[in-house]
Formats: sequence, C-alpha cells, structure tokens
Amino acid sequence: MSELHTSYPALLDQIAHVHQQAQVGAAGAVNSHLIIRNWLIGAYLVEYEQKGEDRARYGVQLLQHVAQDLKIRSVNGCSRQMLERMRLFYVAYPQVSKTISSPSVSIFNNPLVYKGLQISCPPVSKTGSPSDRHPSPLPPEMVLKLSWTHLVELLGVDDSWERAFYENECLKGNWSKRQLQRQIGSLLYERTGLSSGKQSLIEHARNQAAQAPTQVADLIRDPYVLEFTGLSERSHYLEKDLEKALLEHLQTFLLELGTGFCFEARQKRITVGNSHDYLDMVFYHRILRCHLLIDLKTRPFEHGDAGQMNFYLNYWKDQMMGEGDGPPVGLLLCTARDQTKVEYSTGGLDHQLFVSRYLVALPDPQKLQQLIETDRVVWEQHHTPDVPISNNEVKP
Repeated sequence: MSELHTSYPALLDQIAHVHQQAQVGAAGAVNSHLIIRNWLIGAYLVEYEQKGEDRARYGVQLLQHVAQDLKIRSVNGCSRQMLERMRLFYVAYPQVSKTISSPSVSIFNNPLVYKGLQISCPPVSKTGSPSDRHPSPLPPEMVLKLSWTHLVELLGVDDSWERAFYENECLKGNWSKRQLQRQIGSLLYERTGLSSGKQSLIEHARNQAAQAPTQVADLIRDPYVLEFTGLSERSHYLEKDLEKALLEHLQTFLLELGTGFCFEARQKRITVGNSHDYLDMVFYHRILRCHLLIDLKTRPFEHGDAGQMNFYLNYWKDQMMGEGDGPPVGLLLCTARDQTKVEYSTGGLDHQLFVSRYLVALPDPQKLQQLIETDRVVWEQHHTPDVPISNNEVKP
C-alpha cells in the first residue's frame, strides 16, 4: 500500500466524484453501482484515516465532519452511520475490488487513483479450510447480487463463519431484507449448529422464509436458544429463576419465539374446584389469533408433563377462548427430551402440544464450518446470472 499525501478537501472531492459517477449509471445496474460506490467511499475513508496527514486534526470525529460537508455538497446517503457501514463494508468484502474494472461498473473512471489519493485493498483470504477458521470469500459477482440493505444486515454479523452462512442462505432462498433479519434474529445459525439434522433444518427454514406461517405450529422451534438469560453461569437454577430471567429479557425472548407474539400473562392461575394450578407463561399471536401456553421445566421431559399441559389446553379452550380465537397451542420447554417418550405421551391428544429443548449456551461454531463451505461450492457451481436480490430500497 503506497504512502499517501492528501488533504481533507481531496477526500471530499473524491467521494463526491464517485457519487456523481454512480448516479449516471444505467437504471438496470443501479444496485451494483450503489454497492461499488459505497465500497469505494469506505476505501477512501480507511486509506485517509490510516495515511492521511489531516488525521490528527479530525481524529475520531472524521466521519461526522465528512457527513456534514458532503451534505453541503448535496451528496446523499452519506450520514455518519452510513459512512461507518461503508468503512466496515470495505474491510469485510475486499474482493469487491475485482469488480472495479468490470463492464458492469465501467462508469467509474479509474476510481482507485484520484487527485493523489491512491488506494489498494485489504488482502482477501484465499483459504477455505475449516481448520484455518476463515470461510472462503463470497465471489465478487455474488456480492453484487445482494442489495445494499442485505449487506447492511450482514455487516452486523461479526463472526465471519456466521456471516458466510447467512450469505449462502440469503442467495439460495432469495430472501428479502425482512426475511434475512428474521432468520438472524431467530438464531438460525446457532440452531443449525445444535441440530443433528442440519440440512433438513435449513430446508425447513428456507420454506418458512418463503411463506408466512399459517398456524402457530409453524413457528415452534427446537431447540430454543436462551443464552441471553445468563443462566449458563450457574451450576443450578430453579424454574422460577428461568421464568424471572425470561421476563427480565422479555423483548429478546419475544424475538426468540418469533414474529407476532405478544406477552399476556405469567403464573396464570387455573382454578378447577377448590384446587389451583399455575401456568408459567401465556402469549398471544396477534396475526394467527391464538394463545401459546408455555410450561417451563429445568429438567428433561417426563410423560406426566404432557398430561399436565393437556389439562391446561382443555381448560383454556373451554374457559378462556375469546370470539374469533383459534384453539390454544401448548409448548413444554425442557432441558432435554426423548423423542419416543414424547410421541407416546402426546399421541392421540386432540390439542397441538409440542415439546422443545432449550439451551442456555451456544454451540461450537466448528460444527457448521464444513456445511457452509460445501453449500458455497455447490452454489457457485450451479448459479445462473440473474437480477440482484432487491427490496425496492436501492437509493444512492
């Protein structure tokens, strides 16, 4: 990387120049032009910060100064937060440099050298071996198939293997930005690592991403990852400790449950005759219009647990269902389960009753590395060129 001798005005000139070039691009290539523009702006910022002679003057406030001055020059889409994402994009996706001279972005006139500001790019990892702990980089033409809004979501994933996993799935499933957000929020990566049937779980997630759920059963997961509770640091905890931790992190738990759930009650009293039972947690799905009854167990599943939940479901259906509500769904959250015991215990029941495991710690990421690499190779060998994934949000 050559030594740079440039000034702050030259930095602004270069960003404004590449922005203007991107704006005159053909409408059909607007996504790739936007991505290249943002990558170049990130490159200019990184090079300027590392070598520029004005760095001491601006320090950590550089991005705020740049954002304000670009606004004066009518350069849109360059807020301080967006400039930070562009800088991260340059570092995370160095392979984009290979597209600079390609015909699809030929409108950019020698963007790597301008008014004394010369940039190269960070090295691209050439090793894809899981033992090297670095996934093979997404080919640059595949990066351009993603929209900028997809890339912003991916940049929020710090682990390179996890990011590669979501890159693969986003491209294969043609996910929208919201679908990508939902899968990241539901910890699909971690859940896949914990599953013994990784490929089937991924296929199920792809099918779910392609269509909206029609019943709460479509949203039931196994396992649920409750790392946010902090209970992994304890050698022993009670059901009331788990319930308290879930309530203290209710927003995160709602994300883990899935889209559309609303919290309704805790320790809901069920009174039959002169005896009282207490249901740990009750949620309502506002779209599917039915209740989810959750019973927490800090031990493996036992057959008696199914009978208890069936009792709750019968009571709820008879006494608590409102007009327009669908039948309630029961979910037993346990530390472990024997599938055969679950099938014998729930067989013949009229209600939807599910038994899922929960974990308070995340899996070893190495369990997923080979799957990610294999998926990427298969995708690269069989993909056909088509239009980029779009969310109708591409605005330079």
